Amino acid sequence: MLDLTTEFGQIDIYLFDQLLRRRIVPSDRVVDAGCGAGRNLVYLLRSGCEVYAADAAPESVASVRELAALLAPSLPASNFRVEPVEGLSFPDGLADVVISSAVLHFARDHEHFAAMLRESWRVLRPGGLFFCRLASSIGMADRMQPLGKGRYRLPDGTDRYLVDEAAVMRWTVDLGGALLDPLKTTVVQDQRCMTTWVARRAGRSSDARHLERPRVLARRS
Repeated sequence: MLDLTTEFGQIDIYLFDQLLRRRIVPSDRVVDAGCGAGRNLVYLLRSGCEVYAADAAPESVASVRELAALLAPSLPASNFRVEPVEGLSFPDGLADVVISSAVLHFARDHEHFAAMLRESWRVLRPGGLFFCRLASSIGMADRMQPLGKGRYRLPDGTDRYLVDEAAVMRWTVDLGGALLDPLKTTVVQDQRCMTTWVARRAGRSSDARHLERPRVLARRS
């Protein structure tokens, strides 16, 4: 019997949806910008994706390196780097997929948010997929207490940088992208709002790996 936790780890359910829709496939090169301990990387490592990841916390990157050594030992440890999202050292256009899961709302102010977002976008190839989950004010704007510089105190007592629909749409256009899905926001009762933002970077890649794509989810043997 398939053990879902073993196979997929604690993957974000909205990222799992992208797998089911074959928008992320085993031939992809994936960058997790702000990876934490790698909760979204278990299946991607198992399936054969060429995974890269970065986080400012050394202990998080150490955990991801251990995970990769177990599930994808052919990947070099240098794929997993201790660095902030706004200072990624990966080359331009490296990734077919960039994951930014519960990261951008930790921005200190507008400038920090822009720096993190632009760096995450920089490493995405033309035609690549940008998957982002972040806190927003959508659906609960009147419950958020402004602190200045784009940050708010949420009803759950945490302080976060928040976006609204207009901001996400503006950024999508400014970055040269297009939404793949309508924005989808989960409103957690009297606590917070989390928005899923999935976009495609404009342009086409000449990478031959993307001329034909597998039709099923594969796994590393």
